[in-house]
Amino acid sequence: MKKVALYNLGCKVNAYETEAMQELLEKSGYEVVPFKEGADIYIVNTCTVTNMADRKSRQMLHRAKKLNPGAIVVAAGCYVQARRDEDQENAIDASVDIIIGNNKKQDLISILQDYEQSRVQTEWIDINKTKEYEKLSLSKTGERTRAYIKVQDGCNQFCTYCIIPFARGRVRSRDKDEVIEEVEQLVKNGCQEVVLTGIHLSSYGVDTGDDLLSLILAVNEVKGLKRIRLGSLEPRVITGEFTRAIAGLKTICPHFHLSLQSGCDATLKRMNRRYTTAEYQEKCEYLRQYFTNPAITTDIIVGFPGETEEEFFCTKAFIEEIGFYETHVFKYSKRKGTKAAVMENQVDEAVKTVRSSILLELGRAGQAAFEGLYLGEKVEILIEEQVEKGGERLWIGHTKEYVKVAVQSEESLENKLINTVIENRSQFIH
Repeated sequence: MKKVALYNLGCKVNAYETEAMQELLEKSGYEVVPFKEGADIYIVNTCTVTNMADRKSRQMLHRAKKLNPGAIVVAAGCYVQARRDEDQENAIDASVDIIIGNNKKQDLISILQDYEQSRVQTEWIDINKTKEYEKLSLSKTGERTRAYIKVQDGCNQFCTYCIIPFARGRVRSRDKDEVIEEVEQLVKNGCQEVVLTGIHLSSYGVDTGDDLLSLILAVNEVKGLKRIRLGSLEPRVITGEFTRAIAGLKTICPHFHLSLQSGCDATLKRMNRRYTTAEYQEKCEYLRQYFTNPAITTDIIVGFPGETEEEFFCTKAFIEEIGFYETHVFKYSKRKGTKAAVMENQVDEAVKTVRSSILLELGRAGQAAFEGLYLGEKVEILIEEQVEKGGERLWIGHTKEYVKVAVQSEESLENKLINTVIENRSQFIH
């Protein structure tokens, strides 16, 4: 029995695909082992969203070859896809034996078998011409309480800073019946919460005549499912009709990651984000109209080309006005092949660092303020694990708003939904 080790980099979509590849391997008789010495095959599912992600991808591929120079090293996913499209000769280096582009991971087993027989490198596909959704699925997940369900791939937006449409191709939506079948199987295996996710989740159904709301309503009908959480959303999907409909579902989690990127209209226009701050604020007001204290989280890019001090502080003021639960801050990373990479007035790295620090501090304050709303309140927690902290054994889980909370109990609470009162801030886990 051949031993195979997998390593995932990047987003929740990548994590889903890595788990799905692991399930394919296990069903085909491979033994899955930790990413250490002794494996016969190493598979790295790579990421390319930033320069740092590229660097980590290369490092893990090199590490795999060092762990066992005689092993087969497989590079899959976004980093190798983007590199191949950009520069065929330099797409991979000597540490990699097999390259698998996005939309070929479903063929992992046959690719491995072909390579072992012929030692000929895998053929690439042109991801930008792919129209079929890659058929990967899960029947179980390592995180038994919660499962990430990939329902969509690709992106048609072409934000000026983003390489992902070139690495993932155009929007491709998963068949709704296949999604429901997967959710049903996961629930049978003990999963209580599913997170619908995709490369551009808000675009679900644009290629099939369907839409995200109809998918949510269908998933809501799965018997035994306790929670539905949504992955990152674009502001345009938050309409009055959409918000009213999901607010009426007992399963929906009032936790919305609504991508912003900048709180300045001029910067948003250079980013090709296709909405204004006024429109974004309207979407947040919809959420707060139909949900009580919804957790609204976001992403911000600092140091985008041309971002002046005035534009940056415009963003800071907008963040303060909206009042996010969490703010994920990223320094702009130049990606070759994107429009932003050749824009004038690139911002100095030192300036990006200062601006990032300011917004990170603002984000911590926002998180503390949101958590304060729940002091003395009874909340529902889905327990996920037990940990030791300060000599105590604590049960850890998340509220529907995705606030991480610790509770004490002598009895086992594993994978249980419990109601508890948050008595002090020490119960919040970061």
